[in-house]
Amino acid sequence: MRRGAAEAATPPGGTIRRDPAAAWPPTPGADSAGPRPHSPQLRSRTRGWNHVGDPQAVNQATDVVPDVFAMRVLLEDSGEMFRVTNCRSNMTVRELKEELDLTAGIPFNLQRLQYLDQGILMDDATLKFHDVIPGGIISLCIWHYDGWTELVLAAVEGDSSKLACLGVAEDTFYRTANSGRFDDRQWKKWISQRAFVALYVASHRGHSEAVQYLLEHGANCQGRSPVGRTPLHVAAAMSRLDCISLLLNYGASINDKDAKGETPMSVARRLNRTQSERRMFLFYWLVKMGTKDPLDPVVNKAFRRVKSGFGTKDSKV
Repeated sequence: MRRGAAEAATPPGGTIRRDPAAAWPPTPGADSAGPRPHSPQLRSRTRGWNHVGDPQAVNQATDVVPDVFAMRVLLEDSGEMFRVTNCRSNMTVRELKEELDLTAGIPFNLQRLQYLDQGILMDDATLKFHDVIPGGIISLCIWHYDGWTELVLAAVEGDSSKLACLGVAEDTFYRTANSGRFDDRQWKKWISQRAFVALYVASHRGHSEAVQYLLEHGANCQGRSPVGRTPLHVAAAMSRLDCISLLLNYGASINDKDAKGETPMSVARRLNRTQSERRMFLFYWLVKMGTKDPLDPVVNKAFRRVKSGFGTKDSKV
């Protein structure tokens, strides 16, 4: 068993005992204690990559761990499994969560990661510190206070009827112990955050009907996750063509950059999502040509002239 000092859980936003929506920015309320992570200061162990007092064992452990490897991440609440490539032993938990923001479609501040018998993995610790081995399975749980787990699962299922009952529009009767204390301004902000999260997850999973419902009821397609990604980023990454079209029609931009400077177009290009890139590029030309008709002969001519550049690093919008 591991040794570690128990601490109060800290939401991804960094504020102790506060609702995760505080990351956009802090919202009063949502005081709840969460699972108890282990403290690095009192950590003392010899398992995994740590072989204290044995230089030969250290060298052997270093030799067998590849520089870059893949990890599997299980979303416990839905049973979905995601594969994260380009992991490193010195990769921080925060960096892994930033990858999962795109790969799993779960906004950074709603993620709680656990591995084996440990508590919540600390953002500033490395995978090596937590003895995470290549090919291992990390558990991803949704921050469950204030109804976030139920909301995310409804978006994962693409169930518009469930979403309608979970606080994604201002005319909702949905309340939590936390939101019941909000004034009008705080209430509207909280609803807006929930609508965005639902739109983000539904766009990632490709549930076009749920995306349509959320957009029609005021969800902001230009909103951003804590790492700067829009619903169009995740829809493009997963090649959800119908969702891409819906988001673009409601004002999403192909040029919005996330915290790493990537646009939906560059994400699609990096992941070889050629269909996503083509769909966004065609929309770009439709707007540039002042028409919404994809069969317009002028647009078709321009599109054919440049479509050979799709999927290459040199193609730019």
